[in-house]
Amino acid sequence: MVETLLLAVSKRDEDRRAELAETAAGVLGADGRVEILHAFDEERYEERRAQLNVDRYSETTADDIARRNTVAADLANRLQERDIEVAIRGAVGDAADAILRAVDDVDADMVVVGGRDRSQTGKFLFGSTAQDVLLGAPVPVTFVKARDDARTPVEA
Repeated sequence: MVETLLLAVSKRDEDRRAELAETAAGVLGADGRVEILHAFDEERYEERRAQLNVDRYSETTADDIARRNTVAADLANRLQERDIEVAIRGAVGDAADAILRAVDDVDADMVVVGGRDRSQTGKFLFGSTAQDVLLGAPVPVTFVKARDDARTPVEA
């Protein structure tokens, strides 16, 4: 079983919070802990600071901003309701690099990332954080795909 799980999240994970929490809880050992990481690019980080009315010169850190993030806070609550130890951390910069650094920083045994279905061309043109983590992580990575509730079966 997994002792320390790194759960990487972003704003795009709003619709898959339940699946991410369920996946994390399902792989943890009895005394396991979850480190939730929200990585912001520089622009999004500054936007979030402005939205939260954080003064440019304050000592507020990326960890503080991440703790005030709805997705991260909700996931922490869902996991804590299951008596799972949780910490929220933040990082500024390239998401894949931040996730891979955090694997070492928290001594993670496994990473869980969310993502959406994209074509190979789309991944090539726009990059894929999940793909970079899958290929670069020194530990197992679980990919939690977004549910597409808009898809409905076509009747014959």
